[in-house]
Amino acid sequence: MRGDREPYRPSEPWRPVPEPAGPAGWLEERLFNRRVVLLHGPLNAAAATQTAAALLTLDAMGREPIQLHLSVSEGELSAAFAVVDAIDAMRAPVHVLVTAEAGGAAVAVLAAADRRLAYRHARIRLAEPRAAAVAGTADEVAAAAGQYLRELEELAVRLAAVTGQPRSRVEDDLSAGRVLTAEEARAYGLLDDIVGPAT
Repeated sequence: MRGDREPYRPSEPWRPVPEPAGPAGWLEERLFNRRVVLLHGPLNAAAATQTAAALLTLDAMGREPIQLHLSVSEGELSAAFAVVDAIDAMRAPVHVLVTAEAGGAAVAVLAAADRRLAYRHARIRLAEPRAAAVAGTADEVAAAAGQYLRELEELAVRLAAVTGQPRSRVEDDLSAGRVLTAEEARAYGLLDDIVGPAT
C-alpha cells in the first residue's frame, strides 16, 4: 500500500545552478553571429585568449568587418599584445568601439584596430599599464622587467604612429595618466569617429 512506502528522498540534495558570469550565452552567440566580440573587465591572459580566439574564428568565416566592443579600464600589457597580435594577423578589418573606458594596456588594442570609434561619453585613459607581479630569482625578475619595458616602448611607438603625435608627448601622457574625453581622443588622433548625435 502507498502508506507503507518510504517517502522519496533524492540521493543528492538540490542545489541551484549558478548563473554564468558575464552576458548570457545566448546574447554572446547572437552578437558573435553578427560579427561582434565583447572585451570587458580586466584584460588578463584568459580574457585575451578568449578574445583572440573569437576574432580569429570570425576572420576564418569571412572578410566582412568585425566589431570589437571594448570596455577595459586596466589590464596586463602582455595580454593586450596577445590581442594585438591576433588583430595584426587577420585579413578581416577590425573596428574597435570603446563603450565606456579604454585605459592602460587596452589602449594598445584600440591602436591596433583598422577603425577606432567611441561612444560620446566614453573615456580614453593614457596610462602606463601595471607590471604583472613576478616572483622568482633575481635574474627572472630582471628578465620580466626588461620584457615589460620593451612592451611599454612598443606601445608608445605604436601610439605615436597611429596618432601622429611625437613619441615624447605620448610617453609624457602615458607617464602622467592623461584622461581624454571622446572629443579630445579624436583630436589627439586616437579615434576616427564618435558614435552618437553631436551635442
